[in-house]
Amino acid sequence: MADSILITGGQGCLAAVTARYFLDQDPSTVVWTPSRLELDVTSQSSIIAYMRDHPCNLLICAAGMIDDRLLAKATSDQWDQLLDTNLRGAAWCAREVGKNMLKNGKGHIIFISSYSALHPPLGQIAYASAKAGLLGLTKSLAREWGAAQIRVNAILPGFMDNNMTSNVPAVHREKILANHVLGHFNTEKQVAQFIYHLHNHLTYTSGQIINLDSRIL
Repeated sequence: MADSILITGGQGCLAAVTARYFLDQDPSTVVWTPSRLELDVTSQSSIIAYMRDHPCNLLICAAGMIDDRLLAKATSDQWDQLLDTNLRGAAWCAREVGKNMLKNGKGHIIFISSYSALHPPLGQIAYASAKAGLLGLTKSLAREWGAAQIRVNAILPGFMDNNMTSNVPAVHREKILANHVLGHFNTEKQVAQFIYHLHNHLTYTSGQIINLDSRIL
């Protein structure tokens, strides 16, 4: 039976490439990549309505946003927006999708976290806190739903050249690259390939935090 896949943050680069890769492997796959107008992960009512009409056996929570500020300059609204987008929205999406997964006794949820969750750069305190929260969510949910054969994993894709990182100054980009022992960034296609492999071939892997680039510090 073909997979039905829902990727939040569906208009982002990684979501689009991942959707295309799954379809290339099996054109019968059903993939939903909703825009924010279709699925607003900061709105519980939007999540409930969308998930009700789009049951899936693979949820990839890729919705995210960055707004770098030092704690002294952060605002309550900024923290709320980052937590809602990067963490709370992922939890609510998993909860709603999980209703059918628990009923069917199978499913897979992949949270897209960040290297910043473990090694945050200066100014990413709110973003790093939200992405670190995904790691706890991954392990807790994997334990909670494992008996129902639902897998839950988190992926740290690593730094990629895309729209989300386009504003990173060249000097900072070079510093980041210098920490990669192989001297290369991953591409979105490589990350998509790993997601496909994790879902289809590592069928007894759950509760894991998987870093994909070559930074080891």
